[in-house]
Amino acid sequence: MTSEIKANIAGVVFQIPVGVGDWVNQGDPIVILESMKMEIPVEAPRSGVVRELSVREGATVQEGDVVARLE
Repeated sequence: MTSEIKANIAGVVFQIPVGVGDWVNQGDPIVILESMKMEIPVEAPRSGVVRELSVREGATVQEGDVVARLE
């Protein structure tokens, strides 16, 4: 089962602390966004393996954009 992980706010991708193939637990940060000088983590909705990262550090995302996929 694949899950899309979406940005919860518009901002700039500040950091990506995981890589494709990494195992993550529910609540782990997948991407950290910067918005209004605040760092906002986008967390894994469930445990699984990161199958795709759809963004790069420095990229601008809008609320609802897919940033990664878990399997």
